[in-house]
Amino acid sequence: MSEIIAETLKQVLSKMLVTKIIHVDFQAKPLHGGTLGHVQLVTGNAETADGGKLPFKIVSKTQTKWERYSDPDSWRREYDFYQSNFGALFSESFRWPECYHVEMNEEENETQIWMEYIDGISGLDLTGDMYERAAEELGRFQGKLYAEQPAFLQNLTNLSNVEYMKNFYLHYRSWKRVYDYIRSDDCEIPKHLCKMLIDVDENADEILNRIEKLPIVLCHRDFWVTNIIYSDGNMIIIDWDTAGWGYLGEDLASLIADEADTEHMVEYYRRCIPAYYKGFSEYADISPITDNCVYEMILLMFGYRLVEWYMDAGSGNKLQETDDERTLHIDTLQKIYEMRIEQ
Repeated sequence: MSEIIAETLKQVLSKMLVTKIIHVDFQAKPLHGGTLGHVQLVTGNAETADGGKLPFKIVSKTQTKWERYSDPDSWRREYDFYQSNFGALFSESFRWPECYHVEMNEEENETQIWMEYIDGISGLDLTGDMYERAAEELGRFQGKLYAEQPAFLQNLTNLSNVEYMKNFYLHYRSWKRVYDYIRSDDCEIPKHLCKMLIDVDENADEILNRIEKLPIVLCHRDFWVTNIIYSDGNMIIIDWDTAGWGYLGEDLASLIADEADTEHMVEYYRRCIPAYYKGFSEYADISPITDNCVYEMILLMFGYRLVEWYMDAGSGNKLQETDDERTLHIDTLQKIYEMRIEQ
């Protein structure tokens, strides 16, 4: 693994294992996730100065510069966070992986982060109770920061903008490929689902005005099941490169709808919103809020994306795989439709 320098690994492990490491034998394998970065699990044995051998597991994440729409500095955000006092914001029950070493290669515009490997439950293996716990801990985390307003957080320069969700939606809405498709006679998405999305477009100004009255909180902005790890009763959240200011409930929309467990999606919607508000209300009074807008946020953030995924389903794949993908996206839209009953 050419990008790993043995000297750096020895320094990293010396810090992680709290003893001087003089030699390492290691192997690396790619980890799932890290769509926009190169994430690897590095394992092996470290030799200490007194001749002992210690097994280790550590994660190496390399991120090369790229520009996300309306958020050009997101590629280096985790590096900036780990260089700051951001970690002090967390609790034992809701935190990110501990970092042991960060590097910035200015010439290559590339960051490398060495961090704790978390062994736990993630993705669609999360249970309903774990979803609910994640929602409550998220609310508690955001409520505490909203109430305390730590000064250093206000001074962080590399945070995504509060308008990110709005700009994301307007960007998709201006894309004629998806906008025209749900309005065309050739559209194969059920008409009641198309109407649901068209209604959002027709009422977008009023919806956005309601959302913009909600409290502004620190959002993860990629708070979906693959970035949530349940370990020993705690929630460890990875991939903070989209984090920034957003609205109360914005992360909850991702938890419920981003590549969702469609079978339980409506149930999780019903369970997670009260849990989230319970956590948040431990620190801040939310009684004046009569409309949480989570349903509308789900439609703004994922409505047109699901249309795009449906249209792109099965590119180069077998027919059956194409049908399965399209069915999944239709099922997700249908579950969002059914959430209206829960309003």
